[in-house]
Formats: sequence, structure tokens, C-alpha cells
Amino acid sequence: MATTRRTISVLMLPWLAHGHIGPFLELAKKLSKRNFHIFLCSSPVNLSSIKIPHEYCSAIELVELHVPSLPGLPPQYHTTRGLPPHLMPKLKMAFDMAGPNLSDIISDRQPNMLIFDYLLPWAPEVARSHGIPAVNFASVAAGASSFVFHSIKRPADEHPFKAIRLQDHWMAKYRNQMEQASENGMSDTERVMRCIDQSSGLIFLKTFRELEGKYIDYLSDLLEKKVVPVGPLVQDPVQEDGDHITEWLDKKERSSTIFVSFGTEYFLTEKEREEIAYGLELSSVNFIWAVKFPVEEDITLEEALPRGFLERVRDRGLVIEGWAPQARILAHQSVGGFVSHCGWSSVMESMKFGVPIIAMPMHLDQPLDARIVEDVGVGLEVMRNESGELERKEIAKVIKAVVVEEGGERVRNKVKEVSIGIRNKGDEEIDEVEDAIVKLCGEATGSV
Repeated sequence: MATTRRTISVLMLPWLAHGHIGPFLELAKKLSKRNFHIFLCSSPVNLSSIKIPHEYCSAIELVELHVPSLPGLPPQYHTTRGLPPHLMPKLKMAFDMAGPNLSDIISDRQPNMLIFDYLLPWAPEVARSHGIPAVNFASVAAGASSFVFHSIKRPADEHPFKAIRLQDHWMAKYRNQMEQASENGMSDTERVMRCIDQSSGLIFLKTFRELEGKYIDYLSDLLEKKVVPVGPLVQDPVQEDGDHITEWLDKKERSSTIFVSFGTEYFLTEKEREEIAYGLELSSVNFIWAVKFPVEEDITLEEALPRGFLERVRDRGLVIEGWAPQARILAHQSVGGFVSHCGWSSVMESMKFGVPIIAMPMHLDQPLDARIVEDVGVGLEVMRNESGELERKEIAKVIKAVVVEEGGERVRNKVKEVSIGIRNKGDEEIDEVEDAIVKLCGEATGSV
């Protein structure tokens, strides 16, 4: 006898960053095909740049969450995109004050559960006050997470996976980042732990078992909660602005060009821009480089890059200021490498499109992700000097090793193999996600 169930409604609350909202939106799309109704909640400035494809409009609703304005943090800064770095603690504080507004949304929309991001310990408290379960969803690697939580839960023991290790300069930086407090005094470590503790028996993670099975199992053991992988959640390339980029790529040979980008939230220092520019020049490889600056920095590309650089590389380099259509670029046949900060979503995109990674992590979990990239065999890391600085010769050496030289054949073949695996497996993780949510919400089934 066939069975069915009533629609489950899910309220999703990501952190105020496009790198976080994207995975939540992709998960919403997957669930919307499985008889779920999704309320995706964020600040108006973030929602204004989200376009829901027509086929999902009836199942995914965008819901504005009012974030209180603080002095020096007007509504246009209720997003990490273009946010001056010194305002990040204030943004966390403002979002922490949005609990009553989230409570009003839950009262109004009556969702069956909340899926929330890992920096928002107040969100599951609000859900609990309404009697609905809340599950933490982190768009980070299981390997990186296992390293972080091991250092918190079992600091006296050596991490069991030797591939995931950090150079001394990264270790010092990592400790400083984790202890950095927002203006209300709560460190990111405290935030993350409170989120995990309040997650209703489950943790959703943006990964898949074939890639990170050993880390997923160890993380479940560490956290004493079931870690459910939700898959890579990579958005398909869409036709958007950037036709001139495609036309430029169309003139390049297959796999001859690299894409250089460091995500939406990291701004290169002058020294980093200089070393990367000279590294690209020394490599003699074609490149597209997306360069961006904080909103308050009044500088032109010519001023930001070494004197004469744009002129010297004009035949083989395309430098774009600001946003670039990353998925569309990575999917192009002329692209044979990705110089990436190793944000986890970028790693997943690169693997899905079969593009080897030149790993150049900058902060947060990125140095750990770079270790996973090398361990899996889909890229090579640009190692920094003892002072933790990038060097142009090392950058050029790794670019050539990955894209041009015979020795890079192993990496190029491995990433193609992983890409085929991702495409062939479809949405099998979403079956487990659906089962977990249905069980958590106590859904009754009935005959059709």
C-alpha cells in the first residue's frame, strides 16, 4: 500500500554571509522536491540578491528577519559582503539581538523545525521556546570540524588523522581566531559549542561519505550526535552577467587557464596582492583573477597591483574587480586549475567540475580544508614561509605543477575521477536527510 505524509515546513536561518546562505538555499531546493516547504530567513540586504528559480517559487519562501541597527552598522551592513573586517564583531552582536524577531516569525509561520547555522546559539533557544526541534547545519568539512572539536574535547590526545596538521604560523592564527570575541564577549568557540549542544540529536554537514567517511564517523563519536552528510550542494552554473568572460575563455585552449579567487569575505593585503600578481606572471599560465576591496577602500586596480602588471599580462590575463560567476568559470573547458582560498563550498565546486585546486588558504577553517584537498589528491597547497607569508616563486611553482607539468597528471586525473563520482551519485544523501527530519518531527504516515 502506498503511503504519503503531510508537508513538513522548515525554517532555515543561515549566518549573514553569501557563502553560508548559498548552501542553505541549495539544501532548500533539494528538500523542496521531497514534499517540504521551506522558509529561508535572512536580512533584507541579503535576500535582495537571492533569486529563487521559478520551479521552486511555490515551495521556498524568502522571509525577512529584521536585524537591529547598531551605531556604525546600518542595514546595508547587515551582511558580510563588503563588510569592513573591524565591523564583524558588531555584526555578530546585532544578529544576536534578533531573537525576538525570529520568535515572531516562528509564531507567524508555524514551522515544524528550525535548521540553523553554527554561529547562532540563540536560534535553537528560540525554537525550543516554541516547542520545535532545531538542527545545526554547518557548511564546513568533516575533517576540519574533527580537528577543531578534537582540540576542544580531547586536547591532551593527538588528532588521529595525521594528514590534517597545521604549520606553526597557522596554529597560532587558528587559536587567535577561535578565541576572538564579539562585542558581547562570546568567542567563536563558545558559539560553536553551544550550537552543537543544542542541536536536536543530529548535525547536518555539507559533505559526502565517499570523500570524508572516516572524519564523519570520528566527528559523530566526538560530538555524541549523529552527523548526517547532506551532499556537496553545488549550484549548477546559471546564465548571468559575465558573457565577456566566457568569450575570453572561448579563445583559450582546453585546460590552459586558471581561475584565481579568494571568496566573498577575504580581502588580500597589499603584500599578498603583490606576491600573487608576480606569481601569476612567473607561471606563464593564462588566468582570470577576481580582485575585490572593502567598501571603504577607494583604490583602482592599477593602483592595487604592481606597476605595469596589467599591461604585461594583458594577452593572457583577465583581471576582474569584484564579483565573478565562479561556477560558470569553473565549468568552462578552458579552465584547468583553481587558485582558491579553500572555503569549503569552493572546494566542492572545484571537485564537481573536475578542476584541480592550487590551495592558498587565508584564514578560518581554510588551512584545514587545504590539508584535506592534498590528502584526497585533488590539489596541491602553496606552502608559506616560516613567517607565514606567501612567496611568488612558490606560487608559480605550484601553479605550473598542477596545470602544466607531467607530475601534475595524478592530481588532474584524481579530480576528474571525483567529479564523475559526484555527478553519478545524484542526491542519495538527501534520502538520509529526509528520513532524519521526518523521524525528528514525528511525522505520521497514512495511506493515499
